[in-house]
Amino acid sequence: MPGKTYGYVRVSTRGQREDRQLAAMQEFGVPAEYIVIEKQSGKDFVRPLYLQLVGMLKPGDVLVVKSIDLLGRNYEEILEQWASLTKEKKAAIVVLDMPLLDTREGRDLTGTLIADIVLQLLSYVAQTEREFIRQRQAEGIAAAKGRGVRFGRKRIPMPDRFEELALDWWFGYISAVQAGKELGISRSTFTRRAEEWGSSQGLARE
Repeated sequence: MPGKTYGYVRVSTRGQREDRQLAAMQEFGVPAEYIVIEKQSGKDFVRPLYLQLVGMLKPGDVLVVKSIDLLGRNYEEILEQWASLTKEKKAAIVVLDMPLLDTREGRDLTGTLIADIVLQLLSYVAQTEREFIRQRQAEGIAAAKGRGVRFGRKRIPMPDRFEELALDWWFGYISAVQAGKELGISRSTFTRRAEEWGSSQGLARE
């Protein structure tokens, strides 16, 4: 008896629509009642409905996804899910955007082998691309800092009496809490800025 065919659809934000993924599932022939739609932030890749669906899969069932990145955030996760679904669950996977990634019964050993090779190659390329982008970003930030570009929040100017009170604080004449109250800023802000100012002046706490 052939297994059931399930479809998994996910959009990463509440504002995104799942229309394209649903249309692809229906065109493939996934019954509407077997399509799981998950709307979750992509930040932490939390997927309770996906995990519930995977828990329901039985040997011979088919899981259909629109794209390979629905299986995981990175190279390791995608391969882990692929192995878990095909080898442990004995279920088949169909990736609609990549016809070669299809492990349903009826495909010969060569076809299954090609699917595994293509999967590993695609996952590796995607992971390498992400790492390359992060490297370029880090290099760009380093180069910008070398040119004097400052990142992060714009530093707020300190009140007029800041240096006077910072000097008193450095020599123990006033507490950071008291100095912060007199300047109208928090203790932590005063301490941080006073330490920076004192270090720039070559001061040392007594």
